[in-house]
Amino acid sequence: MTRLRFLPALLLSVLTATAATPAAAEVRLPGFFGDHMVLQRQMPLPVWGWADAGQSVTVTLGENKATAKADEQGRWKVELPAMESGGGPLQLTVTAGDKTVTLKDILLGEVWLCSGQSNMEWTVGSSTNAAAEIAAANYPEIRQIKFSHQTSVAPQDDVKGTWLICSPQTVAGFTACGYFMARTLNQELDVPIGLINSSWGGTRIEPWTPPVGFAGVEELKSLSQTVQRRTPGTPEHTELAKRHMANVESWLADSKIKAAAGQPVPPSPTAPDDLQPHTGAGDPTAIYNSMIHPLIGLPFRGAIWYQGESNHGEGMLYTSKMEALIEGWRKLWNMGDFPFLYVQIAPYQYGEEKPEVLAEFWEAQSAALAIPNTGMVVINDVATLHDIHPPMKQEVGLRLANLALRDTYDRQEIVADGPTFKAMKQEKGMLRVVFDNVADGLRSRDDQPLTGFEIIGADSGWVKADAKIDGDSVILSSKEIDQPVAMRFAWHKLAEPNLTNSAGLPTSAFRAGEVPKPDALPKVGAAKGYNLIYDLDLSKLAGGVKYDVDNSGQSIAFDRVGYLLELQTSGGERQAAFVSMEAFTDDLTKIGVPTFASGASFQQPVNSLTIWVSGADVTAGADLEGGNIEFWPNNYGTPNAAKVPGASETVYDFGDTKAPPVDGYGSMQVHNGAAQQTIFAVNHWNAGSDADIGIGNSTGEQRDWTFSHNASQYMHKRLRVLVRPAQ
Repeated sequence: MTRLRFLPALLLSVLTATAATPAAAEVRLPGFFGDHMVLQRQMPLPVWGWADAGQSVTVTLGENKATAKADEQGRWKVELPAMESGGGPLQLTVTAGDKTVTLKDILLGEVWLCSGQSNMEWTVGSSTNAAAEIAAANYPEIRQIKFSHQTSVAPQDDVKGTWLICSPQTVAGFTACGYFMARTLNQELDVPIGLINSSWGGTRIEPWTPPVGFAGVEELKSLSQTVQRRTPGTPEHTELAKRHMANVESWLADSKIKAAAGQPVPPSPTAPDDLQPHTGAGDPTAIYNSMIHPLIGLPFRGAIWYQGESNHGEGMLYTSKMEALIEGWRKLWNMGDFPFLYVQIAPYQYGEEKPEVLAEFWEAQSAALAIPNTGMVVINDVATLHDIHPPMKQEVGLRLANLALRDTYDRQEIVADGPTFKAMKQEKGMLRVVFDNVADGLRSRDDQPLTGFEIIGADSGWVKADAKIDGDSVILSSKEIDQPVAMRFAWHKLAEPNLTNSAGLPTSAFRAGEVPKPDALPKVGAAKGYNLIYDLDLSKLAGGVKYDVDNSGQSIAFDRVGYLLELQTSGGERQAAFVSMEAFTDDLTKIGVPTFASGASFQQPVNSLTIWVSGADVTAGADLEGGNIEFWPNNYGTPNAAKVPGASETVYDFGDTKAPPVDGYGSMQVHNGAAQQTIFAVNHWNAGSDADIGIGNSTGEQRDWTFSHNASQYMHKRLRVLVRPAQ
């Protein structure tokens, strides 16, 4: 598609996506109303569809009847009273004039929406012991409807599927998690169970989330704004389109004049990226629009969700995205805080990623339990480390069912959770970790010593803990640590810990206590006599550069500037580097992170480097020459335009070149050019957990840490900026 043709095509797509369903020539129901359907018992039952405009429509279900008139677009809707299950299959009839739609074998029971990515879509036929499960699947009161994969630019009002009765001939294609949950519910409640299977392998959480969900979460404000700009019909999108049309019209008028005069015609204006609507399966709202929105208004008891593998590197941000999904759906359905049960993803070997990445994601999934009326199934005991799809879905479904039975159907005698952290207490030479949900006591699943516990002391790294059960507690100690101060459990992507309660339910990853923060400043003799100007916790970069200490308003003359960067990984490894130099400016507001707002921009040699380092391969010394700084908010490239001695033309190092935009990627780097070393780097700070941070030369392709996106690997990351008052 050429740029010139983009706008008409865009407008056509907008009109197509947002057009209402045309009035039908005969009465019609949405495609998910069908024979063998299960409707939610004990809730008012809306039924809706399309007919000729102004036509009277009558809906009958059992002894209940309601009538409505189709509006100008042919839409109609009635609401039947709540009904109980039992009494045999019903018939639903919809009559408009001489046209009648009849749906047969309708049951009243419990309906659950099943959604997520491949582990929810995973079928009974691909699960453990599939042949026997299929042969035994004679449960005619369990029914499923599954939707085909589809996306849409704008919310749709219809999605089609076929309700299937559970039998050995059909069950192989049922969602395994949903089916094994439904089997237990059907047996325990003695009512029909309907499964609405709207799932899609490999998908992220954002495509399933409605705009109202993003808008309701402050941490997702930027994402919400992007959704509004890219959604046809919103005020934000319309304004962008108008501006682009004006630019195109201006260009067209100018181009005609130039072409008539034989002058070169300039390129046509490029359409803003935000005019490209969300259409792909990875785009926010795109799956919601087509596979969830059509269902709004259809009552169900609750939702089950198994997703996260495609978002697993996001840490606590996923908690915010879960809130957006859950509260977004709840707001649109207007059924209150309906039950939302989800599965914590399993341990798995995610390539070369840091072991802690998945543990931090498990922590985020656990944190989502703070959302009202939610429950989480832990499955680190039924994982397959070599396969992202654990086939033992029977246990997953049973645990989902038990959560529902206890919390939704008031079967309080059921144990549905494994041990959960309650408190941690320091005792002499040890830690006592107290648990809730121990049932009749804590157990080791395999009768072996407890695994997965680690502790850390004030001056140590993490070490494996000796763990012993003591009532509702686990006592942690180690010969390597005199007094532990913090602990963590299952903090590894391959963790399959063996702590359970008497019901055999496992414990999720968690951590407790204050991990000692590094503070190298007292050890840096070269910083003696310096004043602190800025103190910045680099873990807070997501909201922009916000100093914990800012003394830049002082009036002080200084002759040297110093920087102390301290890093500590989740594994306890520590690095620190202090570098000072002759002052390169007399303005305190320009020696901190060189943000666009600060106006700081320096690429120049610096004199008389003093370098102190701990835990990193950096040349230390005093009064060293060859120093160089690259401080700017710009984008930058590899060419050595400044002709810095010894710098590369093709690799990011100490001789890079600023590039537009000014408010771009950003570089804060101090180098020892004589030693061909990066002393420290803080780049791309606006990216938060994806910022580039490092001490010494990067082991990656770029020496100065550009594009390393590694900030999340550090549990603690702190930058202090100091000056020496002039004598």
